Amino acid sequence: MSSCSQVSKDPPDIESLLALNPRVRRHASLVATQQTKKARTHWKRNPDKSCSACASKVKDFDDIKHTTLSERAALREAWRCLKCADAPCQKSCPTQLDVKAFITSISNKNYYGSAKAIFSDNPLGLTCGMVCPTSDLCVGGCNLYASEEGPINIGGLQQFATEVFKIMKVPQIRDPTLPPLDELPESYKAKVALIGCGPASISCATYLARLGYQDLTIFEKYDYIGGLSSSEIPQYRLPYDVVSFEVELMKDLGVKIELGKGLGAPNGFTLKQLFSEGYESIFVGIGLPDPKLDPVFKGLGPENGFYNSKNFLPDVAMASKPGMCTCKSSLPSVHGNVIVLGAGDTAFDCATSALRCGARRVFVVFRKGFTNIRAVPEEMELAKEEMCEFIPFTSPKKVITHGNRIRAMEFCRTEQTETGEWVIDEEQTIRLKADFIISAFGSDLSDTEVIKALEPLKLNKWGYPEVDLETMATSEPNVFCGGDLAGVANTTVESVNDGKQAAWYMHMHLQSLHGIYVPPERNLPNFFTPIDLVDLSVEVAGLKFENPFGLASATPTTSSPMIRRAFEQGWGFAVTKTYSLDKDIITNVSPRIVRGTTSGPNFGPGQSSFLNIELISEKTAAYWLQSIYELKRDFPNKVVIASVMCGYSKEDWTELCQASEKAGADALELNLSCPHGMGERGMGLACGQDPELVRNICRWVREAVKIPFFAKMTPNVTEIVDIARASMEGGADGVTAINTVSGLMGLRSDSSPWPAVGKEQRTTYGGVSGNAIRPIALRDVSSIARELPGFPILAAGGVDSAEVALQFLHSGASVVQVCSAIHNQDFTLAEDYVTGLKTLLYLKAVDELSSWDGQCPPTAKHQKGKVVTPKLKEVIGKSLPEFGPYWKEKTQKIATYKQSIESILDETTAEEHRPAFKPSRPIPSVKSVIGNALKHIGAYGDLDNTDQVVAVIDEDMCINCGKCYMICNDSGYQAITFDPKTHLPHVTADCTGCTLCVSVCPIIDCIRMVPKTDGPYMPRRGIPLGVPPTFMNGV
Repeated sequence: MSSCSQVSKDPPDIESLLALNPRVRRHASLVATQQTKKARTHWKRNPDKSCSACASKVKDFDDIKHTTLSERAALREAWRCLKCADAPCQKSCPTQLDVKAFITSISNKNYYGSAKAIFSDNPLGLTCGMVCPTSDLCVGGCNLYASEEGPINIGGLQQFATEVFKIMKVPQIRDPTLPPLDELPESYKAKVALIGCGPASISCATYLARLGYQDLTIFEKYDYIGGLSSSEIPQYRLPYDVVSFEVELMKDLGVKIELGKGLGAPNGFTLKQLFSEGYESIFVGIGLPDPKLDPVFKGLGPENGFYNSKNFLPDVAMASKPGMCTCKSSLPSVHGNVIVLGAGDTAFDCATSALRCGARRVFVVFRKGFTNIRAVPEEMELAKEEMCEFIPFTSPKKVITHGNRIRAMEFCRTEQTETGEWVIDEEQTIRLKADFIISAFGSDLSDTEVIKALEPLKLNKWGYPEVDLETMATSEPNVFCGGDLAGVANTTVESVNDGKQAAWYMHMHLQSLHGIYVPPERNLPNFFTPIDLVDLSVEVAGLKFENPFGLASATPTTSSPMIRRAFEQGWGFAVTKTYSLDKDIITNVSPRIVRGTTSGPNFGPGQSSFLNIELISEKTAAYWLQSIYELKRDFPNKVVIASVMCGYSKEDWTELCQASEKAGADALELNLSCPHGMGERGMGLACGQDPELVRNICRWVREAVKIPFFAKMTPNVTEIVDIARASMEGGADGVTAINTVSGLMGLRSDSSPWPAVGKEQRTTYGGVSGNAIRPIALRDVSSIARELPGFPILAAGGVDSAEVALQFLHSGASVVQVCSAIHNQDFTLAEDYVTGLKTLLYLKAVDELSSWDGQCPPTAKHQKGKVVTPKLKEVIGKSLPEFGPYWKEKTQKIATYKQSIESILDETTAEEHRPAFKPSRPIPSVKSVIGNALKHIGAYGDLDNTDQVVAVIDEDMCINCGKCYMICNDSGYQAITFDPKTHLPHVTADCTGCTLCVSVCPIIDCIRMVPKTDGPYMPRRGIPLGVPPTFMNGV
């Protein structure tokens, strides 16, 4: 260190590094507009309005959906959802998906639980998550439309959860509570045929198989599965791999598929032939296989430059969807100007597909106006972004050809009269040059062979089968119909629901044929897998808990009807609201329970903490004793724990505990920890902070009752282990840790508190609960478990998911209690917690998923949720940010590479979804995971300061926000540089492994901590050891 250097000033190299670090502005900024315009082009991330700047889309079939989400985005969006009562989003879904439930599971990182909820009501849940017109369905009913931030991306969340489940490769099984197949009556062996392997038939077959039908066969005309989902929805919106996955789930239940056999097709069959072969019921789900064509196109075909959606989109699909067919077909060869006729979803799929087949410009021409477009806004927006041109109020008049090739098309203007009728004005014409025309004016049933094969079904005036739209039955009682052919379904999800609806009424019909009565209540089985067979029961202090999730003694157990409702929703146990002898009865103040300030500007559910100044139950001991008796009578397999509180009086504890035991309580919880109010009466905290008092009270209770009891610990002590040890010495069977933490939640700007009681606006220190106290609870639980091995702990304090519950189990808890999470949601959380914990235990037994963190798969490289493949990284050659000139360079390189590909199918391979993964070892029990983390917890002196890590930033995932750079500068070690042009951060050799950068990075796994390999860590001491500060020189 030179004599002139100052340790309190950054050296020159650090000053240079800090050049872009934020600073307080001391004056107004002055930059010329022209300079800003130039700078703006450098940082621009949204699409350029200039068509000349757009990269080619030829052969680019990568995902283009705006709804696709990464795990980070899915968690944020799920957290934003209000999980409303009587949710309108659910009522707007044709299949009645429990949207609230599946989004709740995503927000709790229970991706299997989410997929289970989705597939229970929609066997094509992944397909629909990708292609559903959600803005017209579930999203259209979202209550957040009434707020500034707008509705939830329900489709993206649905896609995310089901895609994670797809990677798990877990097979579908029947509901394990239903009779096994070999115990079902002969009626379940009836032969059932389903015609067409599209969404309606897949759905119908799945539900029939779940019910137990064992001879189900789907006949498909083509040599691929999926129907229109495969042939007419492009790869960039719906990969064939997704359809294959859902069909495999159906086949898990024994459904058979015969390809190359269709209704009325060459080598096909008729309905009469199927009945002659012994089929007792038939479902017809063939869609509308023929195009609607305007007479002006008569005699024209692909050789002339004319396509319709029924021959164009299948050709595109077979050349771009890996696994769809074994052929090595090529994309339709189009070029120049392409006109697409129509304004439905299919028309826009044709338009965007045409760009990928070589079109230079695409014009979408339609008869009506923009306000009448049938396509969902999402589809139209994608076409707009890809620079398709829209021409409304235009109807085909004449095709202009030259040399047997299309050269142009003439159109007439259409107008709407005052009566709403659309008319063609032939005096107003327009001619568009065109090299190709694609007609997408809708679909029809016109094939005479197919119509003949449907005999003896009655057809309506449109030439479709007459269908009862409630039962989906046709004019023939043993033939049912769904999907496009039934006349109501316009979307995939509506076709799925047709099949679902038909399945139930086919079931009723088939059983009636065999003289078996089916009750009118419609009970279609849910989706199940081997995960649902995992046993979550655990024994604690001689009590068997069916699962480790229970209600804490708090507001969720204010009354016994609430506990009853909770048991009905699946909670394993409940601790009553604390009650006392009549002489200690209380009356609460109000307001008394408020949201925590730790949640910041988050209003609504998802609060990280609450504060309460509520006391114990206002209800009498008699009420609770009667309630315990009734609950145990009606729910003998549930554990009911009575929470009781008395002063420091042996007589009082004896009386109340014996009465509770007599009422039938399975166990007692001694409330020795209420942090407010009761302590002033010599109860609660007044007893629980003194080991001697706790020890004596436990001895009194042990003498009085034979049932187990647990002392509830307060965290408001110097050492909680001392209190727990006193409980054990007094004869307690375990402890509950912890009660709320004493705190003052907040003050208004006028110094008044919240909550404030009465005209004088007074408050008191209350109990803080929720996620904010979880670190304290985990510390206390693990401390007790380490010091008192084998001593049961009922954990409480911030349990809001199965993932967190497992953390408490690993820390030494036997079961967990929940309160604040229910404040944020409702009693149905039990289902999410149960499926979540079952999944966490099941996945631990699957070797192929050993790299997963709970239910989170390893994070793939991605931008905006779209995976960045290693091949594309190789093509680009270096890390480039996604803005300005770098984004243009990146997209141009990708476009050039895509165009050079001879066959798209050679670039990717179809995923194999079966065989499914199987556990390679016994699935862990709840008991086996208790305390597993304790070996990792110890004193600071046990930690190895020679085994260091450093940060590594993945530039392919970086969004260039600079948060890592900023925190490292102003809170860390100035070890991250920030490029002034690319805004790509880089970790220098000065990194000390503090991990602050990881903590604030907004992208999951963009920054990882890896072992330090460039030699031992050498701390910068500032002034070398043994050297005095310079100001002391000469002193």
